[in-house]
Amino acid sequence: MRKIILLLIVLIAGYVSMAQSGEKTFHKIPSAVVKTIDGRDFNTANIENDGKPIILSFWALWCTPCMRELSAIAEDYEDWVEETGVKLIAVSIDDSRSTSKVLPTVQGKNWEYDVLLDPNGDFKRAMNVNQIPHNFIINGKGEIVWQHTSFSEGSQQQLINLVRKLNAGEDISDH
Repeated sequence: MRKIILLLIVLIAGYVSMAQSGEKTFHKIPSAVVKTIDGRDFNTANIENDGKPIILSFWALWCTPCMRELSAIAEDYEDWVEETGVKLIAVSIDDSRSTSKVLPTVQGKNWEYDVLLDPNGDFKRAMNVNQIPHNFIINGKGEIVWQHTSFSEGSQQQLINLVRKLNAGEDISDH
């Protein structure tokens, strides 16, 4: 009985110590095999941007707000990349029946993003995406530091402002 009590005291002390340190723990991008837009297998654990931020945007062809959001971002994306070094990766969750329409859509809209295809939904499930559009900001260490669902006109400005804050060393996890 004494061992159990002693163990509980040690565990509680450790928990209190961690809670007082104020250190936040962030999750890394989970591993799932998806396809690149040209059909090659790609492991999402290999997503990186040379220590610079990444925006992961989950979308689908049938999602009107997703299409509006990615088109709105496309207008300023080149400036975003130049200013912050951010990379946007658009993850299509369209099923295998419609993935053949993703590339022509991306090309037709002149989106300069990296595009991944998740027709089986493995990456979507691993990232706990239940509705789209769903955006994540990943820091330079590959940690998920922010996420948001839905789109409204102008919300792309909040997205780039958060990337700017992240680059400035600010904590954006509470925004």
